[in-house]
Amino acid sequence: MTQPRRDDVAFATRLPKAELHLHIEGTLEPELMFELARRNGVRLPYASVDDVRRAYVFSDLQSFLDIYYAGCAVLVTEQDFYDLTWAYLTRAAAQGVRHAEIFFDPQTHTDRDVPFETVITGIHRALEAGRDRLRLTSGLILCFLRHLTEAAALSTLAEALPYRDWIVAVGLDSSESGHPPAKFKTAYERAREAGFRAVAHAGEEGPPAYIWEALDLLQARRIDHGVRCVEDERLVGRLVEEQIPLTVCPLSNVRLRVFPDLRAHNLRRLLERGLLVTVNSDDPAYFGGYVGDNFRAVAGALDLSRDQLVALARNSFVASFLPDEQKRTHLDEVARFAAQPSLKTIS
Repeated sequence: MTQPRRDDVAFATRLPKAELHLHIEGTLEPELMFELARRNGVRLPYASVDDVRRAYVFSDLQSFLDIYYAGCAVLVTEQDFYDLTWAYLTRAAAQGVRHAEIFFDPQTHTDRDVPFETVITGIHRALEAGRDRLRLTSGLILCFLRHLTEAAALSTLAEALPYRDWIVAVGLDSSESGHPPAKFKTAYERAREAGFRAVAHAGEEGPPAYIWEALDLLQARRIDHGVRCVEDERLVGRLVEEQIPLTVCPLSNVRLRVFPDLRAHNLRRLLERGLLVTVNSDDPAYFGGYVGDNFRAVAGALDLSRDQLVALARNSFVASFLPDEQKRTHLDEVARFAAQPSLKTIS
């Protein structure tokens, strides 16, 4: 593994980029968790911030989700969701993010009797503030929890319809194993009828067949994770031919044991084979890094060149749901940034 030079670290951090795979509940840092617990009178099963961080040792996706859902208990009021989202936006902006398409899990909160309106209004207010104060544009993606029923997903979709102007797409997350995309075919059909785009988590723990289902049955136009596509050469060929984006999350994949370590990750191989891969942070408070941290980590572990880092940044805007004119503006910025002399300091 090559240790990145100081100026390469700065390059990876400041490189203009979009983030397309980010669960806003997964940005809940332990410090904010404790602050919100005190604010709302919620008792946590941890004595300190250090105790929380020590708990972040996961054997698989489910072991992470158990802690993730427990942490969400501190999110109660509209201001809580605002504070959570604003904290993410400020960190993201400092790591070169110009545009973010953010997942939220309303069922995690409505099942605790937190109103849908409370959740989405708090997040939306922060996203508006991010546009005004940070010049960071954004989109919001409503995720259905796949371990719940399709009927529950349809109910959540109905709650979302009054806020359709605030939501760019629907997605599918939570426990992948045993919950194939086909389970949500009707929910996705209704979402398309309502004008929502479609993405779906597939091919992280689940097999390549789940990616096929997401594409063919859900008509997903972006696959979240998708790293197991390499087990099916015909699938790889289709992803390349159709340039279906994969929103890859390297540090997350290692922390959840999808790969034994970062050097074993297949990101570089996917990129070199012509897939439209992007780098993202998933649940950065739990997995050890935000998107710029992921860029820096893969640059060193996989010996990525600056040209390859630039390609990943370009892919992030190409794969976004931004209008073509805004994509071109961001791609021009990436090109200008890449043409600069070496960056000697980290700002």
